[in-house]
Amino acid sequence: MRVRLSIASLLAAASLGAACSQPPLQLNTIQLGRGLNPDNTLTGFTTRFKPTDTIYVAVLTTAAGSSKIKARWLYAGRLVSEPEQTVTYRGPASTEFHIQDTSGFPAGDYTVELFIDEKSVGTKPFRVETEDPKAGFTFPNTTPKH
Repeated sequence: MRVRLSIASLLAAASLGAACSQPPLQLNTIQLGRGLNPDNTLTGFTTRFKPTDTIYVAVLTTAAGSSKIKARWLYAGRLVSEPEQTVTYRGPASTEFHIQDTSGFPAGDYTVELFIDEKSVGTKPFRVETEDPKAGFTFPNTTPKH
């Protein structure tokens, strides 16, 4: 009886270990935009944002796997935020990160660098711009102010 319990325990531990050890996730693409879909993919793809926008980035992966995904947000070379998530997916999936500043982001050039298991998989540059009537620029999906 004691031998059976030991063998059963070993088999259970081995099957649990096999279920937990999945391959690392593989990058499909990186999305940058203003909105979020229910499946964590993005809408409103853009690289130009208003100071009050919530800025989203999504890492789309190709197949089942488990990894730590990190987003490193930079402004003028300085770290703004560096969140990470440990995720396990059963198939293709999207992992979302976002930043927002209720008082408004400073205008200028930003980048977000994405990592899977501490390996850089891509960088997306973007810009925060203020609406300037003299420049004649308006943001998409907005009405010009007169």
